[in-house]
Parts: sequence; structure tokens; C-alpha cells
Amino acid sequence: MSELARSLGVTDTDARRGEIADILVDAFSDLMERNPAAFRTKFRKMAADPFAFYRGSACLFYADVNRLTDPWADERTSRVWIQGDLHAQNFGTYMNASGVLVFDVNDFDEAYLGHFTWDLQRFAASLALLAWSKALPDGDIVAFVRHAATSYLDQVRTFASSDGDSEYSLRLSTTDGTIHELLQQTRLRSRTELLNRLTEAEGYDRRMRRGPNIRQLDDAERGRVEEAFGRYLESIPPENRMRDVAYTIKDIVGSSGFGIGSAGLPAYNILIEGPTEALENDIVLSMKQGNVAAPSRVVTDERIRAHFKHHGHRTALSQRALQAHADPMLGHTEMGGVGYLVDELSPYESDLEWGDLTEPSEIVPVLDYLGRAIAKIHCVSDAQSDTQLVDFQVEEAILDVVGDREKEFVDWLVEFALGYAEVVRDDHRLFVDAFRHGEIGGVAATAS
Repeated sequence: MSELARSLGVTDTDARRGEIADILVDAFSDLMERNPAAFRTKFRKMAADPFAFYRGSACLFYADVNRLTDPWADERTSRVWIQGDLHAQNFGTYMNASGVLVFDVNDFDEAYLGHFTWDLQRFAASLALLAWSKALPDGDIVAFVRHAATSYLDQVRTFASSDGDSEYSLRLSTTDGTIHELLQQTRLRSRTELLNRLTEAEGYDRRMRRGPNIRQLDDAERGRVEEAFGRYLESIPPENRMRDVAYTIKDIVGSSGFGIGSAGLPAYNILIEGPTEALENDIVLSMKQGNVAAPSRVVTDERIRAHFKHHGHRTALSQRALQAHADPMLGHTEMGGVGYLVDELSPYESDLEWGDLTEPSEIVPVLDYLGRAIAKIHCVSDAQSDTQLVDFQVEEAILDVVGDREKEFVDWLVEFALGYAEVVRDDHRLFVDAFRHGEIGGVAATAS
């Protein structure tokens, strides 16, 4: 049992098994009750391996790190915009508002304000779990975390000594190797290809395809979605607005089948006209209910909580803060008093796949880019965001707390990664046992 496990007080396996179940129920009870089948699927995916469990249990991670002393957190560095669920698979490509393909952090459903170290800790532990799943030894894990952390600090220093944080990006002209190849592959995608997959011809127009994970709406529900869509339009920044005809609704369907983190969340796909009447320029928007951000369960600052109208509003504002030149379609709305995030289903979003990255010599260069991408989202957020919440230069705040203790900082992160990965591997086994025996909110392992 690691020293970290003892610090967390998780050495009693029976008590820890009950704690895991209680934390998951506390986080997801409303959604579990509404859609137990979706959570049966979520939990089966989480049961597959420790990394899958880790991806689906951000709420447990925050309950744990909140017990630990953070020597790098002060009044400023504990109030930084963070991605909130920064594991190794939450990176990929997107087309920014300037039409440039960028490799960056993605998936901002859990984004909030908190310790900058929480993103780094969650990421570092995910590297340890990923390396363990590839049967790589601890020495390689140590090297991976050190390299990513060093790249992070190097990029923070670069931002501190130069202007134009928001202009920095990992793109075709600034990358090579695996990340450059991913960007090149993404260039081959097209909007027409996406539209042909999601829609079908109906006379001289398009409509959304019907099929698995697609739900037909009755008139009343469609009317509620249309009203919510009208409110969404008001949330688009003026500089991103297209002419009004572009937002003409052609079709709306209910959708499901999201990843591990979005189980049970109601969602809709909305087909709109787009910038021209040409069918190849139609746009598909996703309107998904916002979820409670995992970090918000341990951050008690009422200034932060009161700043957001709802979880859709919080997700949209967080993404704009963390992602320079974010999707121009990004916005938010509410329906029935519940917040929703709205953004485009883009053909230019490709996730970083780890399946073919097996040797340390292949992985290390990728980690250099990932460390710099994390630094970018943290440091750009002060310029992109509402300064009521972040009224300081993030890069200066981080460098002030790290100072000349870079080795101590990196060693601390390495120790956490190794220790917490061991905790997660044990937790995964306990979770599987609890799920198999129906101990998690009454969600049985098999349908009744």
C-alpha cells in the first residue's frame, strides 16, 4: 500500500468500496434514477479496465485530492480556469474560429475554476495508468511525467516572457511527428462527409437520419427545443453571429450514445441552414444538458458558483476562456429551468488515439506537446475570460509559487502519479465488485 493511499485514508478496503459507491451515487443519483440503463452502460464501460474507471470517476478524484495538502496552491493559483477532467485521452484537433486546424485540450464538460495543479495531477495519474496498461515499467512512467511537467513549465515561462498568449497554438506549422500526422489526417475530412453520415436527402433538402441512438420528437417537445434554440442565439457573441437565415431550423431529433462522462444527459441534434442555401453548407448543432462540474463539488467559493447561470452557461464560458478562438457556434441555453450547452458537430474534431503509441520513444515526443497544450489553456484563460474571476496573469502566479523549486514540483507530481495510479487500480477492483452486487444506487449489473 502506497504512502499516498495511507494519506488518503483508503487502506480499509470495505470502507473504500462503500465510499466509492456513495460518491458515485451522490454525483449521479438524479441521472441514475432518470435513466438507469444509461448508467448500466456507463458502469460496464468503466468496469473494462482501471483507465476506463478513472475516466468515469472524476468525482472520486476530486473527493480524494481535496483531502491532500497542495503546497502549490495560494490565493491566485487555487483560482485558475481548469479543464477539470484532464486525462490523456482528452486531447485532439478542432477547427478554430480563424479557420486554422489546431491540436489542443478538448472536452470541457467538467471545466471550472480551481487549483492549477488539479489538471496536472489528473493528467499525470492518467499517464501512469495508461503506461501500466501497456506493461511499461515505473521508470518509464517517471520519465513520462517528468517530461510532460517540464514541458508545461517551460511553456509557462515562455508565456511569462512574451505577449500574445492567445496566438500560440499547436498547428500544422508548429508540430511534427504523431501530432502533425493527426492534423494532416484531419485535413482530409469534409463537412459533406459528416452531413452524409448524419443526414439524408428528402426531396431537395436534408433531414436528420433516424436510427440507433436517435429519437423522434413529438410536437410539444420540438416546440420546447425551438424556444430554447431561440434563447441560444442570444448567447452567441456578436462577432461570431451569421446572418439570421443561417439559423433556420430544418430538423431536430433527440440523441444519445455519448461517452463515459455524459451518460444519461438529455441531448438533441439540430440541423440548420448554415451560411448559404447550398446543402453542403448545412450545419448540425448539438444541444446537450450541462452536467455538474466535478471540481465544483469541492470548490466552496461562492463568487465562482454565483457567476454562472447554469451548467450550460458555465461550460460555454469555461471553454471560451480555456480555448483561444473557440467554436464560433458555441453558446448556451436553458429548457425547463435546466442549462444546455450548444456547439457544432464538426468534421474537424479528431481525438488523439493511444492504441498505436506503444514504445517510450514514440510517446515522449507526444508528451512534449501535451504539456505545452496544458500550459496554453491555463495561461490563455486570463486574457480570454471574465476578469471578475481571474484578475491576474496566470503564468506569473504559477511561476511565483514554483519559483526555483522546479525539481521539487516535478518530483511531487511524479510521486502523486505513481501513488494515485496504484489507488485507482485498487479502486477499479472494488468498483467492479460493488457494481456486480448492485451496491451503486440500485443500478444492477443486468437489466431486470
